[in-house]
Amino acid sequence: MKFTNKMLRDNALNGKTIVVTGGGSGLGKAMTKYFLELGANVVITSRNLEKLEATASQLEAETGGKCLPVQCDVRHYNQVESMLETVITNFGKVDTLLNNAAGNFISPTERLSANAFDTIIDIVLKGTKNCTLAFGKHWINTKQTNTVVLNIVTTYAWTGSGYVVPSATAKAGVLALTRSLAVEWAKYSMRFNAIAPGPFPTKGAWNRLAWKS
Repeated sequence: MKFTNKMLRDNALNGKTIVVTGGGSGLGKAMTKYFLELGANVVITSRNLEKLEATASQLEAETGGKCLPVQCDVRHYNQVESMLETVITNFGKVDTLLNNAAGNFISPTERLSANAFDTIIDIVLKGTKNCTLAFGKHWINTKQTNTVVLNIVTTYAWTGSGYVVPSATAKAGVLALTRSLAVEWAKYSMRFNAIAPGPFPTKGAWNRLAWKS
């Protein structure tokens, strides 16, 4: 099998609705494209509606799928609830939540302000908590089964890492959240997973990681 071949069969996600936070660019955009190619309806969210709309138009043209852009700042629970209502209004249900929205500062920790540290915690950990809680409560209340929460973490969620301490702290919290709810909410037929991707050649990642002499 060639590494460029799709892992799943065509139409494997037909009839599924997936919400991708931070879906307007980078890894979120790449995953959204693949979901659309497999037949899913995808909702992408972030704070930047203009970017979301451009991404949705591009991906719909490339895949023929349905991609709905919804503005949402995951740091605010009321915005998450409003976003969920929009998803339900448009598609009737949601099957999968992909907590991908993130932020990071590559910096010596002593140079970070308390507000800078809080910003990363709020987006990564609090944002993941807000979305998971809103979607999870909805699934429990509506008795929907076979739902999935997929959280994007990092390898340093296990090991820790200098110069990305706010992100490492937040991602470790997301990992603990994933493990905890995988046990507690299994009785509601929810499946929780976390993946820690390696480097992806996206503009944001490469601008931060590329060596500059």
